[in-house]
Amino acid sequence: MRGGERVLEVLCGLYPEADLYTLIYLKNRLSRMIERMKIKTSFIQKFPGVSKYYRYYLSFFPAAIEHFDLRGYDLIISSSHCVAKGILPMPESLHISYCHTPMRYVWDMQFEYLKDSRNPLQNLLTSALANYLRTWDVTSSQRVDEFIANSRYVQQRIKKYYRRESTVIYPPVNCDFFQPSGGSQKGDYFLMVTAFVPYKRVGLAIEAFNRLGKPLLIVGDGQGMNELKKRARRNIEFLGWQSDERVRDYYRGCRALIFPGKEDFGITPVEAQACGRPVIAYGEGGILETVRPFPQDSPTGIFFDQPTADSLIQAVDLFEKNRDQFDPQAIRKKALPFDQKIFRERIRSFVEENYEAFQTSLGKGGSSC
Repeated sequence: MRGGERVLEVLCGLYPEADLYTLIYLKNRLSRMIERMKIKTSFIQKFPGVSKYYRYYLSFFPAAIEHFDLRGYDLIISSSHCVAKGILPMPESLHISYCHTPMRYVWDMQFEYLKDSRNPLQNLLTSALANYLRTWDVTSSQRVDEFIANSRYVQQRIKKYYRRESTVIYPPVNCDFFQPSGGSQKGDYFLMVTAFVPYKRVGLAIEAFNRLGKPLLIVGDGQGMNELKKRARRNIEFLGWQSDERVRDYYRGCRALIFPGKEDFGITPVEAQACGRPVIAYGEGGILETVRPFPQDSPTGIFFDQPTADSLIQAVDLFEKNRDQFDPQAIRKKALPFDQKIFRERIRSFVEENYEAFQTSLGKGGSSC
């Protein structure tokens, strides 16, 4: 249940009778709201080892998403960070795409994903695949009637790569669930909540905290975790994935959330702020829209300006010297505009307005969706 799944959960709540199409579906890993939907999977679902090795089937993703038969639907909403926007809609279907990001690993972060590979042949094949996917990505973007971007940063990237306009609607955070505990929040550790993928820069945080010697808890899992564990000293603890309740407890008890990656939006910093906890983050991408950096009035976090361990260490030291400047209530207030109730109403209004206009353009009038 990461950011994309949080968006999907609200969409399922808005349209509980809808059919849900997905490349693959792993049971009992998502919320009850999602799992009670009528779920239809692609042919990739039957591939061997798909639950663990789905990334290796990336070259099949475009064909799989185009294989879905979507005749008969008058409204299609895609939640897309890879290929979902590439469905083949009928002329009478309105296609609205909530775009979490254009495929980051074939556009601006391609070299971030390749930098640790020492296999020249693998790099060559990966570059060839990326070239094909970029072409397909641009072509398929023309199948979308209306784009929603999950941040102004993503809005700029949609404009850059697809030459399309979009409307920004920020992802939802359950601020009723993620809130301060009510007791004192001194915090005796720093925290990361993240998937282990290259652009998250988990290794950078480990290097910094190896040198700092301060306690760091890491909630999450993913590729390269065993290697990262070998690099980490005793002050760093790996917790794997945790329930929402446990993650909330970790947010509440931390000194600050560490966020070294360059994200399109970044839902965990908003969740941490909803719990009244500050964020120490790399100051690029969507984080600029969700965190008010020190030394501004009522700061909610601190930015570091270089993706290096030295820069992160300096930010942690600056935070420790100015901890009394971070007020939990002011921090939480910064998160409230991203509450899921606001997201739900904005999505509902956007869909209804565009559906009515689309139906009118077909000569059908503004029937309700």
